[in-house]
Amino acid sequence: MNQKTLPPLNWLRTFEISARSLNFTKAAQELHLTQGAVSQQIRLLERHLGVALFRRLPRGLALTDEGMSYLPVVQDSISRLAAATNELFNQDQRSTVKIRGSLSFFVHWLAPRLAQFNQLHPHIDIRYISSLWVKDTEADDDFEIRWGNGQWPGYISHRLSWDTLFPVCAPELLERSPIQVPKDLAQHTLLHVMGYEEGWGYWLSMVNEEGVQAARGMQLDTLLASLRLAELGVGVALARSSMVEDLLASGTLVELFDDLRVPASESFYLVNRSGRDLPPDAAVFLDWLERQTRA
Repeated sequence: MNQKTLPPLNWLRTFEISARSLNFTKAAQELHLTQGAVSQQIRLLERHLGVALFRRLPRGLALTDEGMSYLPVVQDSISRLAAATNELFNQDQRSTVKIRGSLSFFVHWLAPRLAQFNQLHPHIDIRYISSLWVKDTEADDDFEIRWGNGQWPGYISHRLSWDTLFPVCAPELLERSPIQVPKDLAQHTLLHVMGYEEGWGYWLSMVNEEGVQAARGMQLDTLLASLRLAELGVGVALARSSMVEDLLASGTLVELFDDLRVPASESFYLVNRSGRDLPPDAAVFLDWLERQTRA
């Protein structure tokens, strides 16, 4: 395009504001110009284009057909220019890392550590959406946190936990009815979490306890719900070690047996789609998270 046909940007900006308000006085106030200066710029633009953009009426302004056709083009161009300028040169812009995953993992593992991330990277925001079951990540998600064996076709997996399984309950429950050996669990409500391959049946078989009916008790859809009921003294939960560090340290829950932890074959993983480069801030979050797992 011959650049001589492109009007000056300030003329276009004056036209856009005047067309929105259909009032040169209001446009002048927004542009911090005099009304005469606005009128002059509109006349120069119309002369440059060779068409009238406004009809001057006794009681105001109206756009001509040419003006109505030109306005959305000018508005789109100014909007694109403003967005590109902000993206390239706004040093205070914020970035968001988008994560989908387990609410239990967020509450008991990630949330206590996020204050440190915010201090180190105050320009990066976190958006965490909880999900109950494994499904493909949304198109705009950077990561998903999953529990499993780390093998999901089409995804790169980063291991976050090395868990063991063991029973926990509230101290008040032990005061009411002591649990000294695994067979004593038969007198209590077992809190089951649906969706985990290694639950109460697996743990009881690994400790060679055949006197407890593994299927009895309450069925829950999240580990978070199971741990909450255990806190309230409703029953005994089968904990994943990475999820109860804070609860054991505070005394909210207690571990029932000192030497009966069973290694879990599954773990928590941070996954992202293979074949797609991570945005720079998502890569920063991944590096920080992997360092947390080694701490």
